[in-house]
Amino acid sequence: MASLRYALVFVAALLTVSMSGSYADAEDYPARPVRIIVPFGPGGPADVVARQIGGILQESLGQPFVVENRTGAGGVIGTLEVAKAPADGYTLLMMSNTQTANESLVPQRKYALMRDLTPIASLNTSDLVIVVHPAVQAKTLQEFIALAKAQPGQLNYASSGQGTPYHMAGELFKAMAGIDVVHVPYRNSGETRGGVIGGQVQMMIDAVPAMAPNVAENRVRALATTGKIRSTVLPNVPTVTEAGVFGYEATIWLGLMAPADTPTPIIDKLNAAVNAAIKRPEVEKLWAAQGAAPMTMTPAAFDAFLRADIVKWADVVKRLDKPQ
Repeated sequence: MASLRYALVFVAALLTVSMSGSYADAEDYPARPVRIIVPFGPGGPADVVARQIGGILQESLGQPFVVENRTGAGGVIGTLEVAKAPADGYTLLMMSNTQTANESLVPQRKYALMRDLTPIASLNTSDLVIVVHPAVQAKTLQEFIALAKAQPGQLNYASSGQGTPYHMAGELFKAMAGIDVVHVPYRNSGETRGGVIGGQVQMMIDAVPAMAPNVAENRVRALATTGKIRSTVLPNVPTVTEAGVFGYEATIWLGLMAPADTPTPIIDKLNAAVNAAIKRPEVEKLWAAQGAAPMTMTPAAFDAFLRADIVKWADVVKRLDKPQ
């Protein structure tokens, strides 16, 4: 009995030391610069928001939050880098619905999102906009659909890579509109926009914050936005449902994750700092002007959100795999 009692005391002491150590780590965190890996190219929504939030986190937590772009394979390369990083809170992932779509779209990837990474916080959500090059003979979405049906397989649309929200939104639109338009994947968002602005591709679906300036400058023609209601940034542009494809909806959202087993106190500290950042009036005002809305969640709520989104896109991928 005495030996058992001593063993229990020893185990309790170990647990106490372990727990106090993790909380001490969180109290001192961050003690050096933190990397935010963006698995997409510069200039896109994820890159821009990472730099905005990174600047605020540097101010509030006292260490630099350095944004590094690790592009390739539709976000898989950068995501894998974070999944393999030490679970110490010093390597974070800026992610989007690209990662949840890739769970079913890219079965050969060397990580599982909800096994190898842990949610920190959601950031924001934006509607998308369907645009065409001005030379395309379609002034409305219905005219574009008619044009595509008259020339099956002859028109194309651009995205910043397989599995990105823009690719998935494009495939969903093709399926619901009943058209055959060829997908042309680019390496990053900047090149993709250059493709449609330059006329190398006819159509693109892009985030409203990124594409609205090009619409205003008549470099592209906006046919429809993808939310349930019209965008406040593009109020004269109908939704896809209004334009005749009833029930279509697609958005892009952004969030932060860390390697699995990152100490919970560090995750909680980052979550509180991120939620405080996106509640700042100047951030809300800036995002509203760009057509984005903050998303505030606890790590547990974001975990549930991610799991539901994985199921949603798995269902979409199954539908898209079926012959039309």
